[in-house]
Amino acid sequence: MAFVFAYVGCRPTRERNARGKGIGVYAVDPVSGAWERVESCEALDNPSFLALNETQDVLYAVHGDGTEVSSFAVDASTGRLSLLNRQTCQGRNPVHLALSRSGDALVVANYATGSAVQFPIETNGALGPVSSLVELPGTPGPHRIEQVSSHPHHVARFATQRYNTEWHIVPDKGLDTVFAIRWSGIGNAPVVTSGRSREGAGPRHAALHPSLPLVYVANELDSTLTAWGFEPLSGALEPLHTTSLLPAGRHELSRAAGIAIHPDGRALYVSNRGHDSITTVELDGTTGIPVKTRWTDAQGQCPRFLCLSHDARMLYVANELSDSIVQYLIDAVSGTPSPTGRVVKTGSPVCITFKTQ
Repeated sequence: MAFVFAYVGCRPTRERNARGKGIGVYAVDPVSGAWERVESCEALDNPSFLALNETQDVLYAVHGDGTEVSSFAVDASTGRLSLLNRQTCQGRNPVHLALSRSGDALVVANYATGSAVQFPIETNGALGPVSSLVELPGTPGPHRIEQVSSHPHHVARFATQRYNTEWHIVPDKGLDTVFAIRWSGIGNAPVVTSGRSREGAGPRHAALHPSLPLVYVANELDSTLTAWGFEPLSGALEPLHTTSLLPAGRHELSRAAGIAIHPDGRALYVSNRGHDSITTVELDGTTGIPVKTRWTDAQGQCPRFLCLSHDARMLYVANELSDSIVQYLIDAVSGTPSPTGRVVKTGSPVCITFKTQ
């Protein structure tokens, strides 16, 4: 059986007090789950989020704290990367990216300057210059440091087992707002809708129910999870249910971070920086509304990111401050993650994506 390749973005900059070396490429044994380093693409400033195209032969990276996005050709047999090009994102601190439905454009969230931009993709996978820029309007939330202006943190496209839309879900931490943005083509004026979160919630990242028209948003500042109803035709968003991501008796400073949902829709997972845990949120099988929460130790400091393995058997947690990626096995009945004992050591990991073809 062929190896799966994992791409790990690791921050290297002094400003972030980081110890990483850019993008790490690993071969992952699909049976044992063992990781083996293939190469490190160094001299890359803060590859803070990564995305593969549908054919998995091009990898895109945003460079956090900077102003650029990069594209890389992926070698099909070795997984190694070759730089195609870099483009300015016409904003500062790009933090997330997602492919369009047609695959001919890339959408990026510029956190510091409050915008979402669209890049056309050339035939070889390289990025063209920005073709569309959307500045996000609204009133900032009450946090005097982290909510002084618009801060979009995610641009996940609403694409699930049932729906395949052009809408991109954009939680805005600064405006306490969740936006939906739809581009109907390259350079066309987008349609923008929105829904207001709780004051001071700080919506950060989103996960999509695999079959129901629901969006789950991890709210960074108040450590809650909100389930939103989403209308795939109009883009209308409606908050339905909010639950705490921390145990009732815990009051230390903590921030919600990464979110992932199991493909069967039974549970989702959120990482908590400060509490240094993973919250497993059990979802009602009919409504998709959260019904129960459980907590698992992150076995490290500042779990900034988590994701499921390609086959959804494993959960991986990237602990940014303890330089580790911890592997968990997901229980087939309860959906609860349990550590396998396998830990991948790498400096300041902040994102992971898998190539399976």
